[in-house]
Amino acid sequence: MQHDEHGDRHARAGGADAVADPMTGRVLERRYRIGPRIARGGMASVYEATDLRLDRTVAVKVMHPGLGDDNEFAERFVREARSAARLSHPNVVAVYDQGDDDGIVFLAMELIPGHTLRDVVRKEAPMSPARALALMEPVLSALAAAHRAGLVHRDIKPENVLIADDGRVKVADFGLAKAISTDTQHTATGGVLIGTVSYLAPELVVSGRADARADVYAAGVVLYELLTGAKPHEGETPIQVAYKHVHEDVPPPSRLEPGIPAYVDALVARATARDRELRPADAAVLLHQVHRVSHALAEGVLDDADLTADLTPLRLQVEAVEAPSPDDTAPEPFDHVELAAMTAPIRTMDRPPPDRPRPARPAPPTDQPPVGRRSRKGLVLLLVALLLIVGGGVGAWWFLDGRYTSTPGVLGMTQKSAERQLDAAGLDTEVGDPAYSETVAAGRVVSTDPEPGSKVLTGGTVTIVLSLGKERYDVPKLKGLTEDEAQDALTATHLGFGSTTEKWSDTVAAGIVLSSSPKVGTTLRPDSPVDLVVSKGPQPVKLQDWVGKDADDALAWFKAKGLKGKVTKEEYSDDVADGDVISMDPPGGTTVHRGDAVSMVVSKGPELVEVPSVRGEGVEAATQKLEGLGFKVVTQNASGSLGLGFVWSQSPGGGDMVAPGSTITLSLI
Repeated sequence: MQHDEHGDRHARAGGADAVADPMTGRVLERRYRIGPRIARGGMASVYEATDLRLDRTVAVKVMHPGLGDDNEFAERFVREARSAARLSHPNVVAVYDQGDDDGIVFLAMELIPGHTLRDVVRKEAPMSPARALALMEPVLSALAAAHRAGLVHRDIKPENVLIADDGRVKVADFGLAKAISTDTQHTATGGVLIGTVSYLAPELVVSGRADARADVYAAGVVLYELLTGAKPHEGETPIQVAYKHVHEDVPPPSRLEPGIPAYVDALVARATARDRELRPADAAVLLHQVHRVSHALAEGVLDDADLTADLTPLRLQVEAVEAPSPDDTAPEPFDHVELAAMTAPIRTMDRPPPDRPRPARPAPPTDQPPVGRRSRKGLVLLLVALLLIVGGGVGAWWFLDGRYTSTPGVLGMTQKSAERQLDAAGLDTEVGDPAYSETVAAGRVVSTDPEPGSKVLTGGTVTIVLSLGKERYDVPKLKGLTEDEAQDALTATHLGFGSTTEKWSDTVAAGIVLSSSPKVGTTLRPDSPVDLVVSKGPQPVKLQDWVGKDADDALAWFKAKGLKGKVTKEEYSDDVADGDVISMDPPGGTTVHRGDAVSMVVSKGPELVEVPSVRGEGVEAATQKLEGLGFKVVTQNASGSLGLGFVWSQSPGGGDMVAPGSTITLSLI
């Protein structure tokens, strides 16, 4: 798959026309409402979206189905997205979240309103070296942070450099190219090319393997494009361009734009050296070199031979010395000295026959010097030639090797020891940004630039990087946070989010973290996954129907289920026995949660009235009185009745409490 150089624009508002798209209007993972599409590239489409939880506008990058459906790719993409989210840097587009919604693999990231560096190239290139380096500085700063974190971008190009409306420069798409390239063959013949071919380092074309120096190469090509307005290698097909990256050097920018200082040409040549061993080790080293060149430009320096020689890759220095200019047809001053010295004219004299004496003749006049003078002149010329040869050799040795010294090996030393060692070698020391190391103790030198044994100008500067020790982070306190807050806390601590397990809790509200695994305070490597246990709230309970049943039994059941049962009212009831439940709130069958309250109305039985005493009264008066109170009256003769018609006894007796309408039996005497 080859990226479209102009199509893979990143998350930026106002830079692309909204196109009708099936994704528009969807809500991913119940959080991101997808808006209009604002960019489309070879691997993904970018949408403006709303984060419903945090009520903010973000950019959501959705992988094309052909990539997102590959489970292996999706897993790699998740790992790389987590690594990219670790990059908290002002010149890196922030990655907020990553997800997989039913096969739709996506990234949620910072939305950058503005334009890309490609737009700047179209409008301003070719531009002044000072302007070009000012644009590259934040790009290299972002790459340096990535390289320190062990990330290689692999797809640096103007389209992936975003420029906000307020002038901020941001690099996008960290981790994406790396996730794809893991299972993709990068060859110039039989495979496919990941990344924009115009910016591919030769080693990516040949073997597909790359380190931070591949990003350095791409940055150098971008710098060339800013300076000249053109790409260094052109071709009718991507394969032709890739072939040129492998077999042809990037030409000096001054070839297209005369007037560019030689040390700027040297900077581009150093960054784009086909042999990656000749390039800066990473973006931090290139950024240091950019600062040196920017300083020279700010000072108005037109030519700096030492800076040019220091930046020019050694191979190009040798070729410059060994290869004569095609326009130089004048012989070197000592090209024919030896021939002139050794071919002095030899004259033959007329010799008389042996039997004939030689006549005495005066020597003819001549303008030539005597033989002794000729010999001395030839000797002088020979000595001059030798001196020139020796001087030229010494000069070449000085230019190519003599003025250099080897960088001492100071790895593993303390800063003071390393400084003493470098000072003894006639070199200055500069301390770079510290870096973590699994093998070098904290406070000791973990790397140098140049590397140990590399050539460096006598009196030059060696940058040492001190170890921070092993990179480890403690699991922060997550209990009591929401799940989103806990994930943000893990990201801020450079740890990864593993998985979430939900658990019922009678005391903690739903969505709140109960615990983590490993537990708080555990020391872990960067990106180590931390699992969360999150509350689902109180466990639900289905209410049993207790109407018409004993209220005490109901209260005991509520307590066993973790509910708060209570009797809120007692009422008389002609239908429900005393002590039984008349009604429940909520009613039986309702689903409630532990800790919820359930109220009941309990029966006091029928309402009772007092029976008046009618003993000794006449039967008619007594009957009339009781019936007037709603009672029913039954009469009978008492034992030994005399037929007098008076009440001898009653049942229930006077003063008893009975239900209204009860029957009162009167015994007459």
